[in-house]
Amino acid sequence: MKLPRNFFKPLAIGAPAPYRELPVRLERMIHFVPPHLEKMRAKVPDIAAQVDVVLGNLEDAIPMDAKEAARAGFIEMAKAVDFGATGLWTRINCLNSPWVLDDIVQIVSSVGAKLDVIMLPKVDGPWDIHYLDQLLAQLEAKHAIGKPILIHAILETAEGVKNVEAIAAASPRMHGMSLGPADLAASRAMKTTRVGGGHPDYQVLADPDGDKPRTGFQQDLWHYTVGKMVDACTANGIKPFYGPFGDFADLAACESQFRNAFLQGCVGAWTLHPTQIDIAKRVFSPDPGEVAFALRILEAMPDGAGAVMIDGKMQDDATWKQAKVIVDLARIVAAKDPQMGKAYGL
Repeated sequence: MKLPRNFFKPLAIGAPAPYRELPVRLERMIHFVPPHLEKMRAKVPDIAAQVDVVLGNLEDAIPMDAKEAARAGFIEMAKAVDFGATGLWTRINCLNSPWVLDDIVQIVSSVGAKLDVIMLPKVDGPWDIHYLDQLLAQLEAKHAIGKPILIHAILETAEGVKNVEAIAAASPRMHGMSLGPADLAASRAMKTTRVGGGHPDYQVLADPDGDKPRTGFQQDLWHYTVGKMVDACTANGIKPFYGPFGDFADLAACESQFRNAFLQGCVGAWTLHPTQIDIAKRVFSPDPGEVAFALRILEAMPDGAGAVMIDGKMQDDATWKQAKVIVDLARIVAAKDPQMGKAYGL
C-alpha cells in the first residue's frame, strides 16, 4: 500500500505534479465523436462551441478495421481545432486490446498538451488505474507536458462495481467515473438489450384491491449502481456521470434518465446524438432559483465565517461552501451560455 505522503508525488522524474483538487470545469455533457469519419471531424469546430466536452471515441462502435484510422483522426482533430474552454477527451481501447498501447503512446506524444482526460473502459480494479497512471507519468515526462492528463473510468463490469471504492481512490489522476450500462448488463448476465433506461418488465405491482387489475410501476435497473458510484466518487472528491442513453428517438425517456442521475448526484452524462445535447444542458445546469438563493448566502457571508438566518434557515460555513460551488458552476455556465447567464442574473 502506498504511503499517504507519497500519494501526490509524480510517478516519473519530470512529470507534472498531480492535482490536489480537480480543476473547476463545465462538464454537463461528454459528446462522443467517431474520429475515423472525416465528415464527423469536419463538424467538430461547430460541435465544440455547443458542448462542454468533445470526446474522440476509439473503442466500442469503432470497427476493428478502423481502429488505427480513428486514432489518427483524433490526433488530426486535436491538432486542428481550438477547443477553447471546451474539454478534449478520448476514450481509448480497453487494456487487454491490441490497440491500447499505441492509443496511449501516440496520442500523448502527439497532442498530450491539449488532452484533458483519457476515458478508460472496462475498469475492473485499481490495478488498471495504476498501470495507466504510471505510463502517463512516464510519457508526460518524456514529452515535457506541463499538466497531468486525468483518468476517467467506465464502470461496466461486475468486478468493477465490486471494487468501485478502490477504483475511485486509486490515484490523484482520477477525474471521475461513468456508468456503462450495456457492457455491465452483459457482465452481470442481465436480461436486457437496452442501452440505459428502464425496462417494462422490471417493475413492482400495486397492492391487491379486490378484483381490480393491479397497476405495475416500472423501476430503474441502474439505481443501485449509480448510487454506489456516486458515493465512491463524491467520497473521494471526483465526479460521477451517467453514461449513454441509446434510444435517440425517445427524448422524454432520455431526459427522465438524465434527471434521475442528476438527482442522485451525477454531474453530467454522455451525449451520443445531437438531440441529446440540449437535454443534458437543461438537466445538468444549476436551477436559477438555487443560484439566486446561493448568491444571497454569499452576499450575507462574504468571508464564509459565522452564521446567518435567511428565510428562517440557518446558514453557516458548510452551506457557504455549497453555495459557492453552485455559484462558481453557474458563472462557468453563464460564460458559455448567455441565455442561462441572463436567467441567473450573472
